[in-house]
Amino acid sequence: MKFLIAGLGSIGRRHLRNLGALGERDIVLYRTHRATLPDDELAAFPTETDLDAALDPSTSSGQAKPDAVIIANPTALHLDVAIRAAEGGCHILIEKPISHSLDRVDELNAALKRGGGRVLVGFQYRFHPTLRIARQLLAGGALGRPLAAHVHFGEYLPAWHSWEDYRQGYAARADLGGGVILTQCHSLDYLPWLIGSVESLWAFVGTLGGLSLDVDDTAEIGLRFTGGAIGSIHLNMIQQPPSHRWEIVGTDGTLLWDNATGLLRRYMPGKKDWKDYPAPEGFERNMMFIEEMRHFFQVVRGESEPLCTLEDGIHALRLALSALRSGREMTIQKV
Repeated sequence: MKFLIAGLGSIGRRHLRNLGALGERDIVLYRTHRATLPDDELAAFPTETDLDAALDPSTSSGQAKPDAVIIANPTALHLDVAIRAAEGGCHILIEKPISHSLDRVDELNAALKRGGGRVLVGFQYRFHPTLRIARQLLAGGALGRPLAAHVHFGEYLPAWHSWEDYRQGYAARADLGGGVILTQCHSLDYLPWLIGSVESLWAFVGTLGGLSLDVDDTAEIGLRFTGGAIGSIHLNMIQQPPSHRWEIVGTDGTLLWDNATGLLRRYMPGKKDWKDYPAPEGFERNMMFIEEMRHFFQVVRGESEPLCTLEDGIHALRLALSALRSGREMTIQKV
């Protein structure tokens, strides 16, 4: 397979390294040379600065078109690449969120229908081993009927990329689609994946951390799921030390999960005891991305349907945008 990577910031380079670790060498880089990381690890790969030439190199070099495009540039620029890649029939791994607005999503869908490519949205927590166990338990009725869920996800933005001024990164800039709700929208994907779709929400949103941002850095979001359960999500980009954990309460027990350890715990009322599901020995964060890439290979080869579809990505984006709208208008939003 031939891959094109669009965007060579930290996540684009992670995907590049993971492709190499999985034995892939036919890789082209599309970049604008605005990344703040050194270029040393990119020197061995052909680079294009023109998107048309990157997607159809036969026009200039006689090389084959890419089979798959990995979109890892800033959020606000995702669809510029995705739509043109879809028109060319490429399969696409697009980082979350799929965009900063819904304005051109219909255009992307239409391009995919014409080109025939498939899309995997890069919500890597769907590949976390103990989150997958949680999904199996919930789908199997281990908790009975889900009643309530709470997520707490706090990190410190200046510590994300120590090599750059955090205020220049995409997460800190409204023009690039930043802000805590869009940037840290993982739970707006995995909670519906675990419990079911969301029908309405409200949010309080603020810029509270004194980090000189023009985007939201703190949010409290309330959810009502279509199955009747209610939930809440707390997000912030100012917390030290970081914390990412959740709990789900059902009629027949409780699940607790902590990202720091990867441990999932299930409380069984009948036994009045907890059962633990630890992460596999040696598990570390990049393993989610490796499994995501292996799955993407299967999607490209037609061996598997995307685990996180474009429709899933659209639902998460609708939730994020509804939360931002709720915060501005102080209203409950129907999704």
